[in-house]
Amino acid sequence: MCTLDPQLKNTYSPARYQPRLRSRTSKIVTATFGLVACFAVLACTPTLEVRGYVPNEKAISKLKKGYDTRRNVARLIGSPSSVSTFESKTWYYISKRSEHLAFFEEKVLDQQVVAIDFDDSGKISDIRHYKLDDSRKIVLVGRVTPTRGRELGLLEQLFGNVGRFTSDSEGTVNSPTDN
Repeated sequence: MCTLDPQLKNTYSPARYQPRLRSRTSKIVTATFGLVACFAVLACTPTLEVRGYVPNEKAISKLKKGYDTRRNVARLIGSPSSVSTFESKTWYYISKRSEHLAFFEEKVLDQQVVAIDFDDSGKISDIRHYKLDDSRKIVLVGRVTPTRGRELGLLEQLFGNVGRFTSDSEGTVNSPTDN
């Protein structure tokens, strides 16, 4: 059996404080890990985006082919999301619901398009409905059109205009193209 010297009884002993330090450190590590885990879960929550507007079926059913004009359509269901490019004979009402998760590609959940065609007199000639199943995937071309000239490095871009501007006697700054 080991006996303690009475004079050494009140001195500092690191062994006496070890359990207390370990428990405090483990609590801090556990709390930090818990916070990081919460932020990771929140960061991975999908974001739902709704864009555009498609009028409901009740409003579209009020439109009459051969009778309603552009003005009537705008009054009844609102202005279109887009108009055909070359001739404004078709109005498009476009709506898309999509989900975006972190850095992954956007996933389209629902898409609706209502196309209203007008004849030469400005009256409705046709109303078409398109859903997500009617859409087509368009593959973009990855080629790049080359440009003439030389490419500037980072330092050339940052310091390229140093000394190119001069000031006249009135204190205004003249660029090299002002001459």
